Amino acid sequence: MTNPTPRPQTMAEKILSRRGTQVVYAGDLAVVEVDQVMVVDSIAQSFIQRMQQDLNATPKYPERVSIVIDHVAPASTVSVAQAQKEAREYAAQTGVRLFDVGRGICHQVLMEEGLARPGWIVLGSDSHSTTYGAVAAFGSGMGATDIALAAASGKTWLKVPESVRVTFSGDLRPGVTAKDVALEMIRRLGADGATYQSIEMHAGDRFTRGERMTLANLCVEAGAKAGLVVPGGEILTAYGYDIPEWVYPDEGAAYVQSIEIDLSALNPRMSAPSEVDNVFDVAQLREELRDQPVDQVFIGTCTNGRIEDLHAAADVLRGRRVAPGTRLLVIPASSQVMEDAMADGTLLTLQRAGAVLGTPGCGPCMGRHQGVLAPGEVCVSTSNRNFIGRMGDKDARIYLASPAVAAATAVMGRVALPEDVLAQGEVA
Repeated sequence: MTNPTPRPQTMAEKILSRRGTQVVYAGDLAVVEVDQVMVVDSIAQSFIQRMQQDLNATPKYPERVSIVIDHVAPASTVSVAQAQKEAREYAAQTGVRLFDVGRGICHQVLMEEGLARPGWIVLGSDSHSTTYGAVAAFGSGMGATDIALAAASGKTWLKVPESVRVTFSGDLRPGVTAKDVALEMIRRLGADGATYQSIEMHAGDRFTRGERMTLANLCVEAGAKAGLVVPGGEILTAYGYDIPEWVYPDEGAAYVQSIEIDLSALNPRMSAPSEVDNVFDVAQLREELRDQPVDQVFIGTCTNGRIEDLHAAADVLRGRRVAPGTRLLVIPASSQVMEDAMADGTLLTLQRAGAVLGTPGCGPCMGRHQGVLAPGEVCVSTSNRNFIGRMGDKDARIYLASPAVAAATAVMGRVALPEDVLAQGEVA
């Protein structure tokens, strides 16, 4: 029953109320319209099986369903190739969108294509679907069965999550990035500190869309159901979004927890093995790991594979070379990012520094191809997870960092800050 005198609402409560049939609050059950369903290649076979065999259905709104081949792109084995072939055939038969090999990572692609918009509900068969909260869309990851039900019916049901309020104050100092902010947020909340909650981030006009994607992307690493950034800055002006007034949270809305992060007090951060919330100052780890060579550096993923991330890496690598014994792999998040990096010379800078460039997509992030790690190897990555076995062998160690720190590490061959490299001057 609709509440005749609604209490103040959080962003999550407002979006789920508007896309459903009644005013809802944390703890209520909501049945809501779904604006976009996203299916990645690694789960496409299961999704198709659920649709065809279990539900005997086709997508109710084909224009609201997108299949993205990005997790293992190009295919690495015959079985993967077969699964991707079936996904292509299914898309052709049903009329759903297909973004094939090389178009890029699902979250980046949907954002570029305008398939995630303020006030929308976007469900994805990938846990980092929280990324869509960068533009105030309720993005959430679900399994094959729930995704299939949403595609077949155009709706989903869920319990309205409680909300955690995160407020950013101050301004970032030079060399500190949105990745550092996100890692600090996860450190403060803990790996399970926002389980089945919505993290609502109050950033004012700070941060670009890409930076907001980084913030929202990492919310799931605290267990969040969604990560929502209150619209501001270029979100209001640069992309032509129609931002409804009702998206904004109400004054006096109820939060289960509130934290404030002073951006001016942050230093570059790094997440050490093997939990994302195991966060330290890079300067501290640099001293502790001064005798530890880094075997691979990976710059890319849905967390930090955008053009601004490649620019940050190129600024450090320009005129320099990757250290002997260290491999640098760079994979743009999408074909658009790759084209932009081609046009402005960024890819040439990276190539001349010794980077190996890969097909736009997820790359080695989930440890299935394009740079998996051998036993005992150490990797510094701009990705979002450093769990045991995440990028290859269970005895490999993964450190998470910003693109600038990753690039500096590639040049030095050990954990480093950009200032360490810049102090050396150009050497190539």
